[in-house]
Amino acid sequence: MELADLQFEYPAELVATEKKTPSRIMLAKGLKSTDFQVSELVSIDHLLALFEAGDVLVINNTKVLARRLFSDTNFEILFLQKNSDAPDLWQVLCPSRQWPKNMKMQFPEGLSAELVERGRTQTVRVFPAEKWTEDYFEKYADLPLPPYILKTRKERRARMQDLVDYQTKWAKLPGSLAAPTASLHFSNEVLQVLKLRGVHIAEMTLHVGLGTFLPITSSLSEHKMHSEQVLISKSTWDQISQAKQSNKKIWALGTTVTRALESAAIGRLLKDSDENFYGETDIFIRSDFEFKIIDRLLTNFHQPESTLLALVASFAGLENVKQAYDFAIRNKFRLFSYGDLSLWIK
Repeated sequence: MELADLQFEYPAELVATEKKTPSRIMLAKGLKSTDFQVSELVSIDHLLALFEAGDVLVINNTKVLARRLFSDTNFEILFLQKNSDAPDLWQVLCPSRQWPKNMKMQFPEGLSAELVERGRTQTVRVFPAEKWTEDYFEKYADLPLPPYILKTRKERRARMQDLVDYQTKWAKLPGSLAAPTASLHFSNEVLQVLKLRGVHIAEMTLHVGLGTFLPITSSLSEHKMHSEQVLISKSTWDQISQAKQSNKKIWALGTTVTRALESAAIGRLLKDSDENFYGETDIFIRSDFEFKIIDRLLTNFHQPESTLLALVASFAGLENVKQAYDFAIRNKFRLFSYGDLSLWIK
């Protein structure tokens, strides 16, 4: 698999700019191109009917942080992470070429920041450091919607409705810089239906960061994934293990769940004294990766040349993914974060 294999063309009008309920669902199943099939599921009920008692649906309970802040001159900065050794330094994403070093940007309540270092991410120094709290960001910052949504909307700011739509119904632990968007198609009521059918709902946490959404700029082999924090409880892992032993299916609600579970399976995470998995993963799932945990993948349609599309192609087969995406575009499925859902059965 090469980066060029993950390229595809799509009409701009298929980029979803807002959440739509109910969403359409594409079903893609089969291992080899000769038996691969693509179709559209009629409804969410049709999807739920594919689950069997004893199956496990694994969901990500991360919560998206409000971290996209505008200066008094409307200069936009996405605050990624505070430096643990120097609390006045932050890693950010911003158009740094437009920001002269040592020039202070002004923000609400008299706070300011200056550029310290350029790079793929940038480093800024904030003043006064103790005022840059989560409460401050919650008060003044936007949720970090994907830039292509804002570009298609021809808007720079998130809408009030995004505060609801770009957050999962079970978001608990703050820490993400993007939503686990496959989860946006599901409600707590849908989860309850699955529970009544004997399906186990297991939670875990992966805080979405640069590892998920930073684009590939060179080649797949040279791309460096950024680490993302993961927590998988012993109870969740026990549910998964018991289901595997009983030949039941593990359904991953999204690529973030997939990365977390497969990281644990190959020893990328640590275990605490209570046997909970924790730590950071920089796993890059591509090409002939051997999946050890997931059997079903629920996910949105992903951007060309992205690490997420590489993951789906690794799970379902590159040629199968090309065929399925061609089907989706011809049939006008809505694309990307606010777009429609796909189910991949291997």
